[in-house]
Amino acid sequence: MSREIDYGNLMHTAMRGLIRTVLQDISDNGLPGNHHFFITFDTAHPDVELADWLSDRYPGEMTVVMQHWFDNLTVDEDGFAVTLNFGDSPEPLYIPYDAIRTFVDPSVEFGLRFESADEEADGYASAPEPEDEPEMAEEPQEPKKKDADVVSLDSFRK
Repeated sequence: MSREIDYGNLMHTAMRGLIRTVLQDISDNGLPGNHHFFITFDTAHPDVELADWLSDRYPGEMTVVMQHWFDNLTVDEDGFAVTLNFGDSPEPLYIPYDAIRTFVDPSVEFGLRFESADEEADGYASAPEPEDEPEMAEEPQEPKKKDADVVSLDSFRK
């Protein structure tokens, strides 16, 4: 009987732990400097909680921006809850970490992309180039269908 180390799932677990740590720090201390996040998630995930009109408008995936205004950020072991403003309508969301597809902080050109088992990339994506960056709006926007550049961890080491 042979067994293998499942590096893909171990990396995804570690990456989700990084997101949890960052969001907990933001919850405790606020958003520092120019940091802001674009978070794309699967709206059809069974544990995602969002208003019906949002799930109807974004039946597959949705990108939210955490930048100028967000409220009630609560981080737990499995996901996070946050209230965001959608066209002057505050809406609470709950996003499990395993529903997240991308997490990008363009202020420092950092990004993570979670690949499904049949995709070939290793799960690390760079932040979008400035000309491809979505507008800084609190309203969710349809994500652009441009493939992100894949980079290794070595590019983040000094």
